[in-house]
Amino acid sequence: MDPHSPFAIFGDSASTMLSALVFLATGTLAFAVMLGVRAREAVRRRAARVNVDDDAVSGRRSLRYSGLRAAQKLIDYTTKHYTEVDSQDVKLLRARLIQAGVYSPHGAAYFFLARGAGAVALGVAAFFVLPMFGIATNLSFWLFVIAGGVLGYLVPSFYLDRRIKKKRLEHQSGFPDFMDLLVVCADAGLSMEASLDRVGRELGVSYPSLAANIHMANLEIRAGRTMTEALEHLGDRLGLEEARSFATLIQQSDELGSSISDALRVYSDDMRHKRLSRAEEKAYSLPAKLAVPMMVCIFPVLFIVILCPVIVRLATGNW
Repeated sequence: MDPHSPFAIFGDSASTMLSALVFLATGTLAFAVMLGVRAREAVRRRAARVNVDDDAVSGRRSLRYSGLRAAQKLIDYTTKHYTEVDSQDVKLLRARLIQAGVYSPHGAAYFFLARGAGAVALGVAAFFVLPMFGIATNLSFWLFVIAGGVLGYLVPSFYLDRRIKKKRLEHQSGFPDFMDLLVVCADAGLSMEASLDRVGRELGVSYPSLAANIHMANLEIRAGRTMTEALEHLGDRLGLEEARSFATLIQQSDELGSSISDALRVYSDDMRHKRLSRAEEKAYSLPAKLAVPMMVCIFPVLFIVILCPVIVRLATGNW
């Protein structure tokens, strides 16, 4: 080593000291670069957060957001009001909504809001449309407006009744198949809970509403309800006397200790006979239902075709 070098005073450890200084310089430079990158990333995240906050604030200030928030508050208030009310009419409405397939806790609120909105909408529509037909000053104008409001008030009830009827027809058509599949599962050695779960999955494509109600019965059983209570609730949701009788059958078979598979087989045969009886009833009632259309639409045409030549010859005197 050069004796005039500044590291000569360290002797043999001069090369080690030089390596340490190079390492410290490199580490300091890398640490400074890392601090710069982190500071830049933090600034970028803050800027992005500011943009998001601005978008959220502008969204909160928008008319659409205010309308949705007001509608949600109205729905929550109506739901809370009709949840606290425990009158017979509200209970009946909830039962009808469940039979129609509306399981939302806001169902009653939606129903009453639809009633009010329908009454106002049809009343206002009649108020503005009737003057176009020249009905604007006489008493019939206000009668039509009131009739429009009453019709708008009743439209949700009509829709609910139609939906209940449609669901009930589906349940009535699928219940004999449900019983047949239960008999097959019972003969295969499955328990009642396992049979309900299996049959519910099998009926999902053909009868989705019935399968959904069976699935809810399975969930009630898993939650701790007894089989009898779950089947009674199933009958109430389906709105069928056959389902309520089925719940009574299972309860009596359990209490008396009789064979559930034999009881299911007898009840399944009864369901098939009932379905056949309903089909025969519809077939026998068809001639009576066709009598009025035939008398109104077909017989007058036949009389005209048969008597027209006679009338023409009588009128012309050409025999």
